[in-house]
Amino acid sequence: MYFDTHVHLNSEQLYEDHDVFIQRALVNQVTNMVVVGFDLASSKKAMELASKYDFIYAAVAIGPNDCADITKEDMNIIDQYLNDPNVVAVGETGLDYYWDYVSKEKQQLVFSWHIELSQKYNKPVIIHCRDAYEDTYQMLKRYGHHGIMHCYSGSAEMAKRFIEIGFYISLAGPVTFKNAKVPKDVAATIDINKLLIETDCPYLAPHPKRGKLNEPANVVYIAQEIAKLKNMEIENVARKTTFNAKKAFGIK
Repeated sequence: MYFDTHVHLNSEQLYEDHDVFIQRALVNQVTNMVVVGFDLASSKKAMELASKYDFIYAAVAIGPNDCADITKEDMNIIDQYLNDPNVVAVGETGLDYYWDYVSKEKQQLVFSWHIELSQKYNKPVIIHCRDAYEDTYQMLKRYGHHGIMHCYSGSAEMAKRFIEIGFYISLAGPVTFKNAKVPKDVAATIDINKLLIETDCPYLAPHPKRGKLNEPANVVYIAQEIAKLKNMEIENVARKTTFNAKKAFGIK
């Protein structure tokens, strides 16, 4: 019933007990999820999990905060991973100007490599963007590729610009935070046909689980908040966002 479009069951916090978290998600009617890589090791784990469960899919990439020493040889490994039929997207990739682990120039170079792979395999690109919305937009517009704005934290106006160039807007735990005016405005404003839901677990646990370890079962809270903000039945939010996710990832 629910499709969590961005989980890190491949993370140190969740991987050892991933079976427990998966079973708890199924009890909460989370029937699909995408495990998203952020470096070579986590991308490989994402693929392993996707091969183990037929309702789990993988995304592979080297994220902007992990790309300081990345070379074309590393990208060749991602290229090989993309031949796996369980890999439905390139991600997460993008730009993160909040941290200064990696220069903007190197981030943009590695980001461009990922977009090129997305185009090569015609798979959506999952975008990590923090404090870099305009640069991210301009790069995506230049390449003309489609995908998902993961854990979106920008304005509703910016979201509409991303939608115009072929992107879905994915909302995570922050939309449930009591004083989170901007993500609530996005949820209320953006057409349900362009919205996705995610946990980004183990990070950003939604209210009322805030401060605790996040897990896929909690995606229900994000759907509940969107339903409230849009004055919709939660079943309709679940149905629509699941349909959107399958369309975005090319899942039949």
